[in-house]
Amino acid sequence: MAVIPANPAIRRPAVPWPMCVAEEVREALEHGAPVVALESTIIAHGLPRPRNLRIATELEETVRSRGAVPATVAVLDGTAHIGLDKAQLERVANDDSLRKLGHRDLAIALGSGGSGATTVSATAFLAARAGLRVFGTGGLGGVHRGWTATQDESADLGLLARTRITVVCAGVKSILDVPATLQRLETLGVGVLGFRTPTFPGFYLHSSGLPVDWTVQEAAEVAAVMRAQDALDGPDCALIVANPVPMEAQLDPELHDRVLAEALETATKEGISGQAVTPYLLDLLVRQTGGASLEANLAAVRGNVRIAAEIAVEWSRQVAQAGGRAGHA
Repeated sequence: MAVIPANPAIRRPAVPWPMCVAEEVREALEHGAPVVALESTIIAHGLPRPRNLRIATELEETVRSRGAVPATVAVLDGTAHIGLDKAQLERVANDDSLRKLGHRDLAIALGSGGSGATTVSATAFLAARAGLRVFGTGGLGGVHRGWTATQDESADLGLLARTRITVVCAGVKSILDVPATLQRLETLGVGVLGFRTPTFPGFYLHSSGLPVDWTVQEAAEVAAVMRAQDALDGPDCALIVANPVPMEAQLDPELHDRVLAEALETATKEGISGQAVTPYLLDLLVRQTGGASLEANLAAVRGNVRIAAEIAVEWSRQVAQAGGRAGHA
């Protein structure tokens, strides 16, 4: 493991920046080789044991099979890890004490010696801080239903508006207000590309029915957009690559709509609100669909990680051809 030194261009913290980059990841970054960030929340909080560890290992192997290096991100004992070894991955999969960490929780966890699995916002922040440019995940958070009354919005959106990283996902979770989320992304200046689709994915569903402004067909096109981001040298915002779950692997749309409507009604009756809404609804969807929603989720994650690796490889190749080094510009 290598500790990243404090950046002399910024105000030095009272203690050294507690981030460790796995040797394999560090060497890849130094040589401009492709690296893909992976979140750890799906391992610690999103899947049952022992399947969670098998899936974590499978996703890392998917990245390797496409010619890139996986970097699963987590915070362990007050240190942010970019890339986990076998023992650390097993700990994330089996330690009940691990918290779920968004980017706002990172300083507290690091300063207090805490441990936790990283969500989309925390993973994106730490990965970009370490110099990674590509991140594969399941679905993003977004604007919650009933926003006008609660103003409940995922921290993912604000973080992505100020973080230069490419996120491959299956859209935003369908329990959210998808049209409002797309509008919010536009307002924040976060670019959205449909990957081989003219419509925004529906997470569990192949399509949300909402159009995307831009569609690409190949990883090389995404890498070209990333290079254009750097050439423009504009605000550090993310690029969303919306990759739909395969049609044959999606949750049955009628079942999805019926169960989601029932789950929303039940949540309202039981007074579920705030941060408790999302995990409550997702858990209810899994139970009410007999696990079918979980399988659709995993199909989406697998596809996203595969595409993320292909984009990372192409990004590395294009940057090398241009005489630069892959990583955060």
